[in-house]
Parts: sequence; structure tokens; C-alpha cells
Amino acid sequence: MAQRKSTRPNILFIICHDLGTQLGCYGDPSLRTVHLDRFAKAGVRFDNYFCTTPLCSPSRASILTGRYPHSNGVNGLTHRGFSLNSDERCLPELLAEAGYDTFLFGFQHEASDPRRLGYGWVSERGEPPRCALVTPKVTEFLRTRAGSQGKAPFFAMVGFSEVHRDFKQEFYQPDDPAKVFLPPYLRDTPEVREDFADFHGLIHAADASVGDLLRTLAESGFAESTWVIFTTDHGIPFPRAKSTLYDPGIRTALIMRWPAGFAGGRQFGELLSNIDLHPTILEAAGLAVPRAVEGRSFWPLVAGGRYQKRDCIFTEKTYHDTYDPMRAIRTERYKYIRSYERRPWLPLPTDIRRSLSGRAMPAKYRAPRDPEELYDLARDPSEMENLAGKPEAEDVRRELARQLTRWQEETRDPLLRGPMPAPAGARVDPVPW
Repeated sequence: MAQRKSTRPNILFIICHDLGTQLGCYGDPSLRTVHLDRFAKAGVRFDNYFCTTPLCSPSRASILTGRYPHSNGVNGLTHRGFSLNSDERCLPELLAEAGYDTFLFGFQHEASDPRRLGYGWVSERGEPPRCALVTPKVTEFLRTRAGSQGKAPFFAMVGFSEVHRDFKQEFYQPDDPAKVFLPPYLRDTPEVREDFADFHGLIHAADASVGDLLRTLAESGFAESTWVIFTTDHGIPFPRAKSTLYDPGIRTALIMRWPAGFAGGRQFGELLSNIDLHPTILEAAGLAVPRAVEGRSFWPLVAGGRYQKRDCIFTEKTYHDTYDPMRAIRTERYKYIRSYERRPWLPLPTDIRRSLSGRAMPAKYRAPRDPEELYDLARDPSEMENLAGKPEAEDVRRELARQLTRWQEETRDPLLRGPMPAPAGARVDPVPW
């Protein structure tokens, strides 16, 4: 299929918290996400899209820079004292230099001052960035922008605080706990079902807001010329997902639609990393990709050109609430994880630890985890049987360990030189045993 001719697009980039792939179109049989499912059907959906890290600030910084956390400096959360390297070039900045008008609506978690990222206009701060409050500002912007012919293309980042904990029922309508589908790695108890039903309430709210934005795009005449991107930062806020390098922590939703730019109605199963999104956007807009970018554009995949697919992705964790250095490689068949410190199998972040699901977590996950983990994802998709140390898997373990070390060397991972200290003044909690 040949690439369609198109002018430089407007870009509406919608990102929410902690969603993973928890949508109807990604296979949750108990969740009706009407607007996002319809959006995915009309656009393109990526089924094996992974984040560089299962943490908010580092993952989002990877999207904006096209670089791994240990490369761009955001090895932990920005509100805990971590920050981008001073010379990092961010996506809004590069687009602004190329003539885009850049806007930020709602939540961001990449810098203490969002103007550092290259936004020319930032919505008022100080209000909770819930989708119910952010969405009206975006729809007003789109309607106003529609009356301004000849304007430069716009890049609008829309950040929702959903679906982050806490799940406050005064703002969200939960689903029926008896009807929710629980992932197999969670315990099936009344408390966990209640927690998951509350989680569904936030997903429905985000889905409704996406529907409002898409409807306003159409009413404003922007639907054809605007590239709409919907994604999230990492996996869902439940045990064995967020803050882990298992697939429920690192696999994320990515859905796109740009009628003037590429054909919709497709799904892609190629392995992708969220550092790949930065160069993809730049290439599609006809802009040069900076040499420092570590991601690989998948624009040819979307546009119907020649694309050399990845054979693996890399992911990492250094700081969350605590110091927990880990690195991993994932191929289509296997996952290899290396831990650098003695830690509990699942050191839960505070918000998950105090949740109904966190309190229901089996005691075995407080035991020390293995320094190496290897999983056969074809036979063990839930990553429950660690094959590291088993003779029959030694050749695979050795080869993936070699590839992981080579990647660390090529990207100059500081962890190879020893423990990575936090920046001066950063807040790091003790390890919860």
C-alpha cells in the first residue's frame, strides 16, 4: 500500500495514567469502552507496544525525548526530585521550532516547569487534572481554533489524571464487582473485585472524555487533518503490574487515527517501544530526527512503506518510591529480567500497597526475588514459572543476558558502573519488607 500524500498534520496527543491495555478493544470482555473501541476500529491499534519503564515520569519522558530513562536523566519521579538532563530536546520543543503552535492541557509529569518541554501555552495549573475538568478546555480550544484559517498546525498534549489511584466514587461510577473480568495474576476475592470495579469507573470517565474530544474535532472540521494519538504511560495500578517489568506493567495501549495520512481499520502486532513514538511523529511531520534519539520510527509501518521490525525491546526500572534497579529484554517469545539489589519479589508502590488489592496480595511476594528471571511467554504468558537456573533454558538465558548487557553498554547505562545514587534532595523511601 503506498503512502498517501498529506500536509503536515495537527496533532492531538491524549495520554492518561496507569491504563495498560485495559480496554474493550484490547480484549477485556467485561469492559465497554465505547468511544475508544470505535476509535480503534476506525484507526490503527498496536497490540505489542511497550513502555521503557513501568513508572509515570520516566515513561513519559521517554515518549517526549525518544530516549531511555537512564539516558535522559529521569530515573525516578519528577515530584520526588528527578529531572531531565539540561541538554535534552523534547518533542514539543522540536515541533515548535518547526512552526507548530504547542499547547498543554491538564496533566504532565515530565518537568517541574512544563515550559521547559517546549509548550508555548500551558493551561491553568492548580486544578485537579481530572478529565471532566480538562476536556471542556480542550473542546473550547478546538472550536476557537476552527475559526482561525491559515493558522500554523497545532500540537496539543492532553493529559488526564485518570486512571491513577485513588478511585474516588464521588467522581466515578463503578461497575458491578460480580461482572468484572480479573486478570489471572490477581487474587479473585470480593475486595479485589470491588477495587477493580472502581478502576473501571475511571476508565469509563476517560473513555467518555475521548468521545467528547473526537466529536468536537469532527464538528470543528479538524477530523481529516488531525492526527489523534491515544496512549498511556504504563500498566495498571495493581499488584504484579505497575512498577514491575512483567508484561502487565510494561505493555500499553497505543491507538492512532489520521484520515489524511494513513489508512485505518488495521491492527499491528510488531514489537514497539514508546521511545519509538517520538521519531515516528517527527518523520510523519517531515522533520529531522535528532541523532541522540534512541527510538526507531515506525512511520513506514503505518504508512505502508518498508519497515524493518524490532526483534526485541528493552525496559528498565531504577527508582519509584524506593531504589529498585532492574533491567530487562523482551523478545516475541521470551522475557529476561536482571535485578541488581536484593529486594522483595513485589515491592509495591504506596498507593497500591494500601489498596484493597494490595492488602490481598499473597505473602509469598514479600520473599526476596531471584536475581535473574526468565519466562517463556508462549507457554507461560502470565510469567509465573521462572526458568532461570534450569538446564534446559540455559542457552536462552545466556543469550538474552548477553544482549541485555550489550544494550546497556551501547546506551552507557550508569548501572554497569555500580549503584545509581539519587539526585541531591530527592526523596527515596526505605524498602518495604
